[in-house]
Amino acid sequence: MIIIPARLGSTRFPKKVLADIDGVPMVVATAKAVDSIDRVAVATDSEEVLQICLDHGIKAVMTSKEHTSGTDRINEAATRLGLDKSEIVINVQADEPFIEPEVVNDLKSLVERVGKDENVMICSAYKAISAKEATDPNLVKVVTDESEYALYFSRSPVPYDREGGFEGYKGHIGIYGFRRSMLERFCSLPVSILEQTEKLEQLRALSHGFKIAMCRVESRSFGIDTPQDLKKALER
Repeated sequence: MIIIPARLGSTRFPKKVLADIDGVPMVVATAKAVDSIDRVAVATDSEEVLQICLDHGIKAVMTSKEHTSGTDRINEAATRLGLDKSEIVINVQADEPFIEPEVVNDLKSLVERVGKDENVMICSAYKAISAKEATDPNLVKVVTDESEYALYFSRSPVPYDREGGFEGYKGHIGIYGFRRSMLERFCSLPVSILEQTEKLEQLRALSHGFKIAMCRVESRSFGIDTPQDLKKALER
């Protein structure tokens, strides 16, 4: 099942998830973009978002306002929805209205391949990016090993290009796939120092010795964090 966490509060872009995307609210556009892949539900802390989703025929569930991460929010939603421990849960961010269905499908296939490994906590995706793009702290970078398991995620350009000319930067795409049992386990782990420092919750899994499997995808989509991002996206 695809669960979209949709918190209404946003400091840089108030009510971002309700911003207009081609005539519909952003969270609705995101849900419609991926509903061909699997069942979709929105997990929100807002009665307004809940009602808008229902008005557009999208399943939605209320979750606590106290969650500090989207992963905690989708975990509560998965519990409320009664999902089985073995079910695949895909976390698609509400601010990804232009996400390509192929990207989500590739991630789902990755979870199906490796998700039963008890050492794999999360599956996710990346795309190739330029050295210039790698300098943007809002675009998270990932370094992987030869088997495409994540070694580290950072807002800094990694790896550090000491001699110049490196062209292998990988931009993390903020979608995550879990087996339901691993989603619960992730949310039970204590927050790590690396997670707190970089403000990247996926580092919690690596800090506690779990693997994150990655797949390379082709995507022009990007998360919308500011009104300027939205303008840029709509002009593409």
